[in-house]
Amino acid sequence: MTAEGAEGGPRASEDEDRARRHAVVIGGGLAGLLAAHVLTAHADKVTLVERDRFPEGPDNRSGIPQDKHTHVMLEGGQGALEKLLPGIVGELLDEGSPRVAMPTDVLQWQVGHWYRRTRPTTHVLTGSRPLTDWVVRRRVLGPGSRIETVEGAEVTGLLGDATRVRGVRLRERGLPAAATAGTTLEADIVVDASGRSSRAPSWLAALGAEPPHEEVLETGLAYATRFYRTPAGLTDPGFRGVYIIPNPDQRYGGILMPLDGDRWSVILSGLRGNEPPTDDEGFLDFASKLPHPVLHDWLLKAEPLTPIHGFRKTGNVRRRYDGPGRRPAGFLATGEALCAFNPVYGQGMSVAALCAVALRDALTDPRRTPTSGRVQRALLDAARQAWDISSGADKNVPGATGNIPRGRPVDRPGDWYLARVQRRATGDPVVGEAFRRVLSLTAPVTSLFAPPVAKAVLFGPDPQSPVEPQLVAEG
Repeated sequence: MTAEGAEGGPRASEDEDRARRHAVVIGGGLAGLLAAHVLTAHADKVTLVERDRFPEGPDNRSGIPQDKHTHVMLEGGQGALEKLLPGIVGELLDEGSPRVAMPTDVLQWQVGHWYRRTRPTTHVLTGSRPLTDWVVRRRVLGPGSRIETVEGAEVTGLLGDATRVRGVRLRERGLPAAATAGTTLEADIVVDASGRSSRAPSWLAALGAEPPHEEVLETGLAYATRFYRTPAGLTDPGFRGVYIIPNPDQRYGGILMPLDGDRWSVILSGLRGNEPPTDDEGFLDFASKLPHPVLHDWLLKAEPLTPIHGFRKTGNVRRRYDGPGRRPAGFLATGEALCAFNPVYGQGMSVAALCAVALRDALTDPRRTPTSGRVQRALLDAARQAWDISSGADKNVPGATGNIPRGRPVDRPGDWYLARVQRRATGDPVVGEAFRRVLSLTAPVTSLFAPPVAKAVLFGPDPQSPVEPQLVAEG
């Protein structure tokens, strides 16, 4: 962004601009790491502020509250990572992150039908969150990095006023506020990558600026996760994953995916009033309520490695920093501090990477001055498709709450068409491939209306979906 930061302000030369700019990024998760990496090309100094202390290896840390749960990196996210850090996907694979072919490797149940296990049309990485963060952190903060880190410190507010942000206030984590009340870090650019629990709206209000309008949609979905090891001698079941997706008529979900370190992750989910328990007996009993016993049977033979961890902060929240209101130049939000999704759709890490690419492209666009407003709109656009998918599905869940309009007559034709897409994707390879590419964030939603897909959706014969999970993939 320009040093002035205003929508129409004059722009200094890149060398002059960079020489006097300091960028601070709040949060050392994936979104913060990637944003800091991008900013090294546009600021003389970049500082990453993290509440935790980074572990030496791929270990859990409290600042990532979901790192004990299932994570996937969609193909769209993998492509974005490669644009930012060439070769990083290969590093993830070398460190043991499994690569799962869809639909070939997975038994997937949705809207009352099993998917055919046809040739793969997309792949997901299913390594643990600590592994993914560590591999990216190793590249971004490794030897030669120009990023400085401030660990064990939390941001308590912003410096500046309603027209411009000029830094952040800090305190050492664990100390009373009065002990470090005077600690400040001046900056020309502040990027909030602190996640869905971001306190930036209240920080902006304290400067006299207007906090963003928040769009919220909550289904009440809760989930519980446990990691397992396959017992020695257990026969290969013929699949590498199970994916049972809940719907309004069937409120129980379950996912089995391979992890690094010869481990597996099992996540059970339920909508409001059907939350999965976190005790051994209750966990197994919940799995027995799924529409097929395949996952429950697997659990009976597997070896638990961890306690069962529950999680309930699963609402969709989008903070409209692009909307009307007086907000200071020099401030940006990215990742889940900008747009947080129902985790069941597996979009968070991928959107963090897509936002970082959008940040890079907006800052280097030769056609437009990269003002705060323009860059923030680019970040929101990078998250838009994932938001449309997540909120679009969740708005039809009975009992969903929030301020997102639901049940509007204008939405009915689109909802009807997309319901046919989901039903036909289970057995029609043409529709299935198009549907997976949209969900993997590699193709726009409009591709579902391309002539070959629309023809199959509207006029094709009812696809012959398997009535039982295919234990052997086709072809």
